[in-house]
Amino acid sequence: MARVWLIAGPTASGKSALALRLAETTGAEIVNADSMQLYADLRVLTARPSADDEARAPHHLYGIADAREIWSAGDWLRATTKALAEIATRHRPAIVVGGTGLYFSALTQGLAEIPAISAEMRAEVRERLNCMGEDAFRRELALADPEAATRIAPGDRQRLARAMEVATATGRSLTAWQASTAPLLGPDAYDALVLDPPREALYARCDARLGAMAAHGGLEEVRALMDRGLDPQLPAMKALGVRELARHLTGELTLEEALRLARQETRRYAKRQITWFRNQTPQWRRTADVEEGAKALMATMP
Repeated sequence: MARVWLIAGPTASGKSALALRLAETTGAEIVNADSMQLYADLRVLTARPSADDEARAPHHLYGIADAREIWSAGDWLRATTKALAEIATRHRPAIVVGGTGLYFSALTQGLAEIPAISAEMRAEVRERLNCMGEDAFRRELALADPEAATRIAPGDRQRLARAMEVATATGRSLTAWQASTAPLLGPDAYDALVLDPPREALYARCDARLGAMAAHGGLEEVRALMDRGLDPQLPAMKALGVRELARHLTGELTLEEALRLARQETRRYAKRQITWFRNQTPQWRRTADVEEGAKALMATMP
């Protein structure tokens, strides 16, 4: 496999700009590792690369899913495996860039090939979660997969349900499945960097960007999603800004109130990302500056 660079970091840290700069300089192709930028319906609110940016270097796995779809980390890993193999046949470097920590973990630590779970089982587990409530459901999950019950963040109902459905359908915990896997990329197969700007500067960038998104197509994206009557529990419907702007469009909030709440949630999300990458990727290079990051990664070329 050709050279692979991994670029991670919180939202609004400049990851896409760094990836594009590196791609233009080296001839690399860019692969998306952001779970929300997969969705075709959310170009503006997820800050997906623009059409002009995509024309400057090959981009993969951006805007390929419909908002009604649920992409698991396994789905992403299979698509990324294929993309990286295709890039390697062209003898070009690959840049995997995004802010979804689980994707990077799957890529570098492995992800279990869990048997397919039936739609009936998935629906049954989600109905139990809705009826029981998160606290009681988590206590029940702890009997089947105590590590997952402890590890999964409060409010992450999708991953709670996933852990329960795997344990119920296979008779083996999700944690056990994940512990018996080999990574796609071994430690010598990639060079990695985390963009880690100063906290206050990052928050200011998040705040400014969200306002610009709402003014330049974000509201229209949310309105289009609402018009489809999609399940609010779908991942795309939980993208940053969607719920708050939807409440504005229904008349529940003023635009200023919606933006204030969305900015608050975005800062919380960025903080969680910062914490995850600091805890889970302590050996990766770190920089606060896009230019410095590009130089650091280009220095790893043979």
